[in-house]
Amino acid sequence: MNFKRALSSALLSISTLLAPAAWGQERGEQRPRPEEQARPHARPAPAPQQFKAHPPGEHPHGPVVRQHPVRVLPPKVVARGRQSWPRWNHPEMARPVYYWNWGAVRSVTCISEDSYGDQYPVSETVGGGFGPDQMTFIEDDALDRCYSESGQDPTCYLATCSHF
Repeated sequence: MNFKRALSSALLSISTLLAPAAWGQERGEQRPRPEEQARPHARPAPAPQQFKAHPPGEHPHGPVVRQHPVRVLPPKVVARGRQSWPRWNHPEMARPVYYWNWGAVRSVTCISEDSYGDQYPVSETVGGGFGPDQMTFIEDDALDRCYSESGQDPTCYLATCSHF
């Protein structure tokens, strides 16, 4: 009895898959095969504009909410314990909690963002013994870079951190 049920449900499933194709053929419709479909010619992306830093300080109109080109600057690689930018006495903030497999972490990248939406990534290669208690140093390096390179924009904030 189970064999008959399995067979009938299999036939029912197959017929529901084939029925729309049969109905389309009755009406003279045929779907083109994927290799036959004409692909629209994609225009190559234009070359990026030359980077030009924005004027120092906050965005003159407050935080930008309209769409605009966002610049993601190349990541700066920092050595553990060495800072490249002057320390910014940034406002106190709630730090994220990372649920990572700390023994497998080999590199960490943190990205901060200014009021224009420009992103400032900082990467650090880490080794054994690195843990969540050292994350504040990399987060602060990203914030320091943002503050320093954006012309002391006081709205810089930590956007994200990732690892591999």
